[in-house]
Amino acid sequence: MAGTVETRMQEKGIELPQVAAPQGAYLPYVISGNLVFMAGQLPMLNGEIQVKGKLGDDVSLEDGQKAARICGLNLIAQLRQALGGDLDRVQRVVKLTGFVNAVPDYEGQPKVVNGVSDLMAEVFADAGAHARAAVGAGS
Repeated sequence: MAGTVETRMQEKGIELPQVAAPQGAYLPYVISGNLVFMAGQLPMLNGEIQVKGKLGDDVSLEDGQKAARICGLNLIAQLRQALGGDLDRVQRVVKLTGFVNAVPDYEGQPKVVNGVSDLMAEVFADAGAHARAAVGAGS
């Protein structure tokens, strides 16, 4: 039987991608006590980056938000694996940090990272409300 979170995702048409293997010498997640620390995610589906480029140059705000949402879907898929398939174990999304590949004078990072923040609220309801940082990155 699907749990509350899985049912909510089904009702909203949210499908999680397959979990990607780490792209370097790190663990995809670490569990410490009742906290799960997640490694960063790329906007990757089926082994391919879905959005390439820089915000403020060749990537629109909407495409940046799409990329952030895909990163969030990958986070949730990885989290489901970490929790043995039971996303109902999530009591709170504590903090998200989004790194936005943008030109130096771009100021829309918070709007871009809303793509993942909004997803967390859709999936986890009130437990999806979180603290956040939205950081501009040059590459």
